[in-house]
Amino acid sequence: MKIAVFTGASSGMGREFVRQITAEERFDEIWVIARREKLLEELKNEIDIPVRCIPLDLTADGAVDWYKAMLDKEKPEVAVLVNASGYGKFSAFSELELEEQLGMIDLNVKALVAVTYVTAPYLKSGSRVYQVDSLSAFQPVPYICVYGATKAFVLSFTRAVNAEWRHTGIRMMAVCPGWVKTEFFNRAVTDDGVITYYNRFFTADQVVKRALRDMKKGKDVSVCGFSIRMQVLLTKLLPHKLVMKIWLKQQKKK
Repeated sequence: MKIAVFTGASSGMGREFVRQITAEERFDEIWVIARREKLLEELKNEIDIPVRCIPLDLTADGAVDWYKAMLDKEKPEVAVLVNASGYGKFSAFSELELEEQLGMIDLNVKALVAVTYVTAPYLKSGSRVYQVDSLSAFQPVPYICVYGATKAFVLSFTRAVNAEWRHTGIRMMAVCPGWVKTEFFNRAVTDDGVITYYNRFFTADQVVKRALRDMKKGKDVSVCGFSIRMQVLLTKLLPHKLVMKIWLKQQKKK
C-alpha cells in the first residue's frame, strides 16, 4: 500500500500540502494527523483519495507509539511524509510561561524527530520528506527566541539526515518560508505586541508550490520569494549581532 502521511493537516501549511500533493500524485491512501478531528474529516470531501484521519496530539504520552503501531500493522510504503505540526509564540523570553517554551520544543523538535524516526523504515527509494521550517532558522531572533531556536534545529537536522540518506534515493528538505497567512498567527501573537513589523506575507499556496518545485530540483532547503532569499543571503554575509540589531530596529526595540 502506497501512502502519504501529513502531520498538522487540519489547517495552514499542512492542509495545503495535502491539497497540492494529492492533486498531482495518486496514493492508495493518505494519513492525516492533527488534534482537530472535525477538520481532518472535512478533507474527505476535498480530495478523491481515501483519507485515514488520525486525531492525535503528537506531544501526548504514547501518541507517537500509537502512530508507530499503525505503521507496523499496515506496513505501507510511505511515499511522502510532511511534518507540518508546530507552533510559535511571539513574546519576550522572560514574559512567556515555561510551559509554552517547552511546548514549542516538544512539538517543533521532539515530535518532528520522533515521527521522522518511526516512519523511516517505511520510506523507499523515491520517497520525499518535507519538514516545515521557517526563515527564523537562519538567524537568532529576539522575541521569537525559542521558536526560532527550534526551527534552527529543524534546518540542521534536515540537511544532515538528507546528506546521510544521499545514496538511498530518499530525499528530505526543509521548507523555510517567511511570514505566511495561516492560523499560526492566531496562536503566535501575544497580548504584549512585541512583534510590530511584518515586511511581507506569503500565502500557503505560494510556499507549497515552491517547495514541490524545489524538491524536484533536488534541493535540501526551499525558500519562497526573492525578498526572503535575499534575507537568507544577508544572514550568511553579515554578523548575526548586526542582523539582530536590524531586526530590533524594525520592531522599534531599543
